[in-house]
Amino acid sequence: MSTKNIVAQEDEIVSEIDIAAPPERVFQALTDAGELKQWFTSAECPVKVWDMDPRADGAYRYATEKGSIVVNGVSEFECHGHITEFDPPRVLAYTWYANWHDDSTRRTLVRWELTPSNAGTHVKVTHSGLANLPIARKDYGGGWPEVVEKLKSFVEK
Repeated sequence: MSTKNIVAQEDEIVSEIDIAAPPERVFQALTDAGELKQWFTSAECPVKVWDMDPRADGAYRYATEKGSIVVNGVSEFECHGHITEFDPPRVLAYTWYANWHDDSTRRTLVRWELTPSNAGTHVKVTHSGLANLPIARKDYGGGWPEVVEKLKSFVEK
């Protein structure tokens, strides 16, 4: 089961989970576009595009079909950014610009940390830069725990 924390004057959402797989396998699921399309999706928000150039300063882009989820009046979600930290299989961080944010031009940051454990890998994802995005921050409070659960299910299958 994942955990969720809201910290630093409500600037960050942190979600953590343990996955029974080595860090290399988890990192692959986070950086391979074909794998992202399989697990980073839902029936309420079906993925249309997942592009990922897994390298320092590589770009990514994510977009969904119109779904039943609506955030800030948006039901077709798009986000994009560049990788700011790439240290396989330990750290992946990227900027995150999203069309459903209160201010879609505001830069936020998603940082994945993978730590080897006796059971496999401890995964921690931190989404920061959310202090001035209260609607998006509220959505991420439920969204990131769901995302890490999907990652766990996909990698452990």
